[in-house]
Amino acid sequence: MSKKIIDAEAFRSYLRDGMTIMFGGFMGIGTPQLLVNEIIKSGVRDLTIIGNDTGFVDTGVGPLIASGQVKKVIASHIGTNPETGRRMIAGEMEVELVPQGTLIERIRCGGAGLGGVLTPTGVGTVVELDKQKIEVNQVTYLLELPLRADLAILQAAKADGLGNLVYSLTARNFNPIMALAADTVIVQFDQLVEVGELAPDHVMTPGALVDHLYHGDSQ
Repeated sequence: MSKKIIDAEAFRSYLRDGMTIMFGGFMGIGTPQLLVNEIIKSGVRDLTIIGNDTGFVDTGVGPLIASGQVKKVIASHIGTNPETGRRMIAGEMEVELVPQGTLIERIRCGGAGLGGVLTPTGVGTVVELDKQKIEVNQVTYLLELPLRADLAILQAAKADGLGNLVYSLTARNFNPIMALAADTVIVQFDQLVEVGELAPDHVMTPGALVDHLYHGDSQ
């Protein structure tokens, strides 16, 4: 059994009020549902969560939104989860909408230690409000700042005992880049394989980036 595998109690020890959590997933696909459930059970509050979207009311991080534990969402869209929109309009939760390509670049910058990214996306729209503009070769860009998190919760199809990961098809989405941009990375996996079973050129996230693995308390 891998020393990286933890149970629910150990996972909850990483949670605290007011922390920032990145979560993989695209409309719930690639989101670690078991870890989301444990966050809800923990009762931590005032969370900032970063991901592509907020899933649906009952899938992805939707249940975490509905539980009222989230203070702020940073995402590219919220259209699939009406509860997110309701809470935003009611002033119960802050929502920062970021163009999808810009969002992933901001996360990449956070993981690579860069100071930000210059993008023309959003120039002349509400996206540019309160942001620095920089002109390069007579083209105006917005300076978009890096994003990092205290914790990234990810989902993988396969993991070995060292934490090397393989994702399944489109469930890969934001997961690999988020593994670079958080202080602690915890991964829910579907299947544990022996070290050496994953071909090196098939590994999508190396174990050096993964702090812990989780498969539910039955493991």
